[in-house]
Amino acid sequence: QFKIVLSNAVNGFLKDFSQEAIGTIRNDDSVINIGDEGYVSSESYPGMSLTWSDEFEDSQINTSNWVYDLGANGWGNQELQNYTSSSENSFIQDGKLVIQALEVNDGSYTSARMKSVDLVEPQFGRIDIRARLPEGQGIWPALWMLGSNFSESGWPSCGEIDIMEIIGSSPNVLHGTIHYGPNNAQHQQNGGTEVLPSGQKFSDEFHVFSIIWENNSIKWLLDDVEFYQRTDLTINPGFDYPFNQPFFFIMNVAVGGQWPGNPNESTTFPQYMAVDYVRVFQ
Repeated sequence: QFKIVLSNAVNGFLKDFSQEAIGTIRNDDSVINIGDEGYVSSESYPGMSLTWSDEFEDSQINTSNWVYDLGANGWGNQELQNYTSSSENSFIQDGKLVIQALEVNDGSYTSARMKSVDLVEPQFGRIDIRARLPEGQGIWPALWMLGSNFSESGWPSCGEIDIMEIIGSSPNVLHGTIHYGPNNAQHQQNGGTEVLPSGQKFSDEFHVFSIIWENNSIKWLLDDVEFYQRTDLTINPGFDYPFNQPFFFIMNVAVGGQWPGNPNESTTFPQYMAVDYVRVFQ
């Protein structure tokens, strides 16, 4: 970004006859320089076997693992994006899945939300997801899971496990959360946070976001270091614990919404989340 200041201009003016304006130069190339720097987790763990993974090494997104949520209905959070299946919003590059949020000409936004419902629905295990995250006011990436009975029981009764969420205005703060409760009016949540050291952001390089998910217990880890835990005995009293059933994955980059707020003049597009792998060990 750069600043333009007019002084004693003749036969020229800026928009709205302003004397100052901010200009932005954007890289509009089709190839993103993702890189591969950052933390890499182990390929094996004692007493566990790799039971499923997507390493995103194929040239196309594997439709045996992922389907799309489509539409622009706010998704319960007053979000602004339209989720599409367009190759502009989700694609494979250099062995990474890229989910890209774009601002289109009319001032609206597009992105992608991918899920493994009815395709990959693990129950328990260690889950590792290596990803590099976007940033910016109004940007909201998430790697999360919903109970496989979602279509029958609805949210939050099915249970929600947020392996990773950040809001782009706080690009160094990681949130791990569970949601539950019999209905929306009695929605419950418990969560923990982890903060990167001063000056570091989740957009700088790859990190590994993990849960160790066992019967009646979930632990959250960042780069193999545990930062939060919940059990059936430590959820809010009087509510059922719905996290002992199969769950499916969801990966998305939202734009706007109640929690992150909307983009503003400081937000640049495109913004992308790159996922190197999703692994399930059991």
